[in-house]
Amino acid sequence: MIQSSEKKKRTGFQECPVLGVGLGLRRPLVDETLTSTDLLDWVEVTPENYMGKGGRSQEILAQAKEVYPLVSHGVSLSIGSVDPWDSEYLRQFREFLDVAQSPWFSDHLCFSGVDGVYFHDLIPLPRTKETVAHCAARIRELRDRLEKPVLVENVSYYLRYPEDELSEADFVAEVIEQADCGLLLDVNNVYVNTQNHGGDPYAYFSRIPLERVVQIHTAGHHKYPEGLVDTHGSEVCEDVWTLLAWVLERSRPCGVMIERDTYIPAFEELKPEIQRLRQLWEATQGTTLRESEKPLADQQEALV
Repeated sequence: MIQSSEKKKRTGFQECPVLGVGLGLRRPLVDETLTSTDLLDWVEVTPENYMGKGGRSQEILAQAKEVYPLVSHGVSLSIGSVDPWDSEYLRQFREFLDVAQSPWFSDHLCFSGVDGVYFHDLIPLPRTKETVAHCAARIRELRDRLEKPVLVENVSYYLRYPEDELSEADFVAEVIEQADCGLLLDVNNVYVNTQNHGGDPYAYFSRIPLERVVQIHTAGHHKYPEGLVDTHGSEVCEDVWTLLAWVLERSRPCGVMIERDTYIPAFEELKPEIQRLRQLWEATQGTTLRESEKPLADQQEALV
């Protein structure tokens, strides 16, 4: 049986290793991704694409594991749901985490289903004190059951609830503080939300505990007459690059990556963005997985 102090060490977000620059592992780009170790330090994998599947899915997972550290980022835990946890799903999920040897796992601060019906979408939560307490308790239970550090991601949203009591930034901050978990900060989502609903992204960042940022996502969006939509289907815009640089200058995440999930281009078209991201990482952090293999004291000295 794991003693409480040992479990805290194994599941605390403070223990996460520094990885560097990553990319989401996508089938159309598998071959190029796995041979681009000069650009990438790790890859992010979506567990739902591999859990309970064989054949090519398991081949890709095994090949990627030989080349890079794998980081799990899920889309269907439905952290904010009022439905009880599916024990069989969590059992399979834990098996996946063990196979992938993911140093942490993340999912979205939202809900994805009600009464056993799964929506295949990330539905925003009402930002109330009651929701904060509910989500924090669910996150703590996940951490204890899966024995891995948990990160939650801020989501893009296109509607508001009349019950909202908190700003989005305060809601995210209170959940992660009460849950004592890490944050997967999606910089593009902050930009999309503040453009669509009003507000200052820098004020948002000032209200969240940047010391809890373990991983960062950045991505592209699409502009429609009605507003911005987070599509992960285009290049990162200059405003988001500026925001990302601001955050990286003020935080010490373990990894940063570009998401591209739709309109996936040839790898050569993605390379300039990855190279730009690496330059930004090295200018602000200067630490990659190779550096993280040094003693922790050396890492801390390098970040002073």
